[in-house]
Amino acid sequence: MTPSAESGAQASVAARWRELVDQIVEWEHQYYILDAPSVSDAEYDRAFRQLCELEAAHPELVVATSPTQRVGGGVAQAFASREHGVPLLSLDNAFTDDDVLAFDRRIKERLERELGVVESELEYHCEPKLDGLAVNLHYENGQLVFGATRGDGASGEDITQNLKTLK
Repeated sequence: MTPSAESGAQASVAARWRELVDQIVEWEHQYYILDAPSVSDAEYDRAFRQLCELEAAHPELVVATSPTQRVGGGVAQAFASREHGVPLLSLDNAFTDDDVLAFDRRIKERLERELGVVESELEYHCEPKLDGLAVNLHYENGQLVFGATRGDGASGEDITQNLKTLK
């Protein structure tokens, strides 16, 4: 490949990456902030997988602000933000046994890196994914103290007052 053809191919890859990022960010804004999703979960997942594949093939494109580098959406301005005591992580889309094993490896590496825990036995509880809301509930002495959405995994929307209306 000639240098000009190579730079043209790189520009095309970068343009496709930008197109996918912009589309996913827009869809996430519509879903998480406006509460008005405009595409199916399958269409979103397809675009997200394409972005993951593109970044795997071209790691120079990966940046901290890429949708692949964060969990969930941001905190809606209508709600106060609440930081989670422990990060709420996501399995992402696990379609194969290898995907689940890779998640287990990442968790164990994170436990060792951040807490010094080596080769711990982990127990997982898995449920089919239902479209809905992941909520972190904190109880003290059997009483709800606060509840927050997963948000970006580090902090979410404080929805305590909304939760108190549920029976």
